[in-house]
Amino acid sequence: MTNVNRMLGAVIAVLGIVIGASAGAQEVKHYRFAYDQPKTTGYGILGDIFADKLKALSKGTMLIDQYPGAQLGQEPQVLQLVKSGDVEFCISSSANAATLSPQAGVMSMHFLFRSEAHLIKALADPEVSKAVKAMIAETVQGARVVALATLGLRSMYSKRDIKNVRDMKGLKVRVQATPTEDTMFPAYGAQIVHMPFGSVYTSLQTGVVDVAENGVNVYLANKHYEVAPVLSMTEHEANNSLVWVSDKVWNSLTPEQQGWMQGAADEVNKTQPTKAIELEHQSQDKLKAIGVKVLTEVDKSGFVAIADPYLDKLAKELGPHAEKVKNLIRAIN
Repeated sequence: MTNVNRMLGAVIAVLGIVIGASAGAQEVKHYRFAYDQPKTTGYGILGDIFADKLKALSKGTMLIDQYPGAQLGQEPQVLQLVKSGDVEFCISSSANAATLSPQAGVMSMHFLFRSEAHLIKALADPEVSKAVKAMIAETVQGARVVALATLGLRSMYSKRDIKNVRDMKGLKVRVQATPTEDTMFPAYGAQIVHMPFGSVYTSLQTGVVDVAENGVNVYLANKHYEVAPVLSMTEHEANNSLVWVSDKVWNSLTPEQQGWMQGAADEVNKTQPTKAIELEHQSQDKLKAIGVKVLTEVDKSGFVAIADPYLDKLAKELGPHAEKVKNLIRAIN
């Protein structure tokens, strides 16, 4: 009987290990993380930081599967999928976030950020992050923002030089569809054209638009220099991003899991902006090396003179959350 008991004990022990392993495997969750830029951009940096930190904090039980390059759709469409719970996470520009919460357009206001250093410091500021999250929480249903990030400062590119604000007169510029963009570019004397990011290359090529604007690395990674070989460093606004999670996912998590997820998001807030700015500088060097004309000595004074009075006016028109975010950012030295 002793041998039989030993054999039974061994069998039960093995079964326990198998069942335990099976249960452990079932506990591993995969989450889709969508964005519309190539993985070689600052969005990929963001995705890797978030995925690595979440995996570490959750001890491998919460894993991120990245879907770059608009595999699941352009940002406005993916935002709707996150709201409905059909996609778990996404990154959107602050401008596209304004399609859900118009006050988010405050993050895209021209010359709100005085420099790259100011941008990095502002995004890392806990009060700025808290204010943006509160803005989304009160104005959007179905999804929440867990982190802020950036792709650096946006500049203009075209087949021609843009050395000062006078060079903008009459040009057709592809802009993001927000009230701030719709106000500022006509103030510079340009005509605005709305279109999805995926249509920009062909539109520049065919002359549907004369100018587009984006971050340096985005310009490089999407090969827009092929059809718009002059990059004029206007640095007129920040290329800011918001990291979204579906409420359907968030509400399904335990408090501990929510803590892990927010911990991963906090790591993004803390480390992604500096890495993204480094990538911007590397991209500018690559562009110069392949013969792209990069105008670094743009006279920004005319742009700033026109834009500055709009900062207070537009923020107030957008709403109290936007005004608070603007004041917090401007107060950072």
